[in-house]
Amino acid sequence: MDDFTRKFFPKIYRRKQAHLNETDYCKYDNQVLTLFTSSLYFSALVFTFAASHVTRSKGRRASILVGSVAFFIGGVVNAAAVNIFMLILGRVFLGIGIGFANQAVPLYLSEMAPSKIRGAVNQLFQLTTCLGILVANFINYGTEKIHPWGWRLSVGLATVPATLMFVGGLFLPETPNSLVEQGRLQEGREVLEKVRGTKNVDAEFTDLIEASEAAKAIKHPFRNLLQRKNLPQLIIGALGIPAFQQLTGNNSILFYAPVIFQSLGFGDNASLYSSAISSGALVVGALISMALVDKFGRRAFFLEAGAEMVFCMVAVGITLALNFGQGETLSKGISIFLVIAIFLFVMAFGRSWGPLGWLVPSELFPLETRSAGQSMVVCVNMIFTALVAQFFLISLCHLRYGIFLLFACLIVIMSIFIYFLLPETKQVPIEEVYLLWENHWFWKKIIRNGDENGLEMKSGQQA
Repeated sequence: MDDFTRKFFPKIYRRKQAHLNETDYCKYDNQVLTLFTSSLYFSALVFTFAASHVTRSKGRRASILVGSVAFFIGGVVNAAAVNIFMLILGRVFLGIGIGFANQAVPLYLSEMAPSKIRGAVNQLFQLTTCLGILVANFINYGTEKIHPWGWRLSVGLATVPATLMFVGGLFLPETPNSLVEQGRLQEGREVLEKVRGTKNVDAEFTDLIEASEAAKAIKHPFRNLLQRKNLPQLIIGALGIPAFQQLTGNNSILFYAPVIFQSLGFGDNASLYSSAISSGALVVGALISMALVDKFGRRAFFLEAGAEMVFCMVAVGITLALNFGQGETLSKGISIFLVIAIFLFVMAFGRSWGPLGWLVPSELFPLETRSAGQSMVVCVNMIFTALVAQFFLISLCHLRYGIFLLFACLIVIMSIFIYFLLPETKQVPIEEVYLLWENHWFWKKIIRNGDENGLEMKSGQQA
């Protein structure tokens, strides 16, 4: 918004006005602007470790409440901002909210859901995130017309969902897994019976107790993640999937959709409208994934959508290479084609790496390392989110259309990673997922070698 950039980023505002009718890859290349975006994610990756302790010791619900309070404070500070410091401080509080909420909510949903529909229930997290992005784009579209304080209303309205999140959190029951972990067995069984709708929960409740006993034996869950038996979860769930989710390039498009479309020659209103279209694609993708992921499985969505994303990124890269960068506005036909290609790309992400990037890691970890594992997921996700946010605009400036071809190559690599290393987790009870590693062609060798080494060390100690 011009009022926002004029106040906080005057150099960008002057550069934009000077090249108002030109297309330019480098128009928005400014590290202070990208720091404004990425500061939220740097904050989130730091505070997710505090969230891990709260989630494990106080419960998933407690982290959700802390996150909502941080979101509210961040919205207030940003709305009242008079300088860059206040603006970034507000973003830091929003980052604290993300650190706590992203740590707790996927765990909460996975632990509450029956295994047959766990995928669909967990993806409510992604669906509501996508709906939030869509609503935010329409809010920006409306508040952009309110001069000169429309941007304050835009960022200040973050307090509304924060309030709803806090009030809703007050009425949430704690998950049975967390209650058992805290030693509140009777409460845990009552909640389990309530959410399953039956008294016949003996088998599942026994699994929870056994998992809890194993968890209590673990004094240092983060250190336990490094054990050989947990390498599949660490490599796939905590490192690979959250990093790759950001390297698809989707969040770059979502963060900077107005900037990208303005750089491609769209006007201010058209850019916001176009970014709203891409946000709508996320919602459509999330709905498709919710409806079908428990039927067709996680791997099928990763691989099918990955192929579509590669095609779209290559199409965008080639189109820009042939038609963009000479200071001329793109033709209407080329612009429409780019919007359609980006829409299809975002919709593919919205049914694959978007929701599954949170669903699959939340399914992989055993109870004893689940909270620590989810913190690693959020931390790695935020590191790569921040890095991509920090360097996307400068990369767009220097690599030009090549940035889209680079993302296409990365998607090919991550699809190969999924094909060979990720077993199918659909409809597998969450406390039995560890059995998948014992039957996987690659991971069973790693785990068995670790078990043999552990037995040899134990025998030697006894001798």
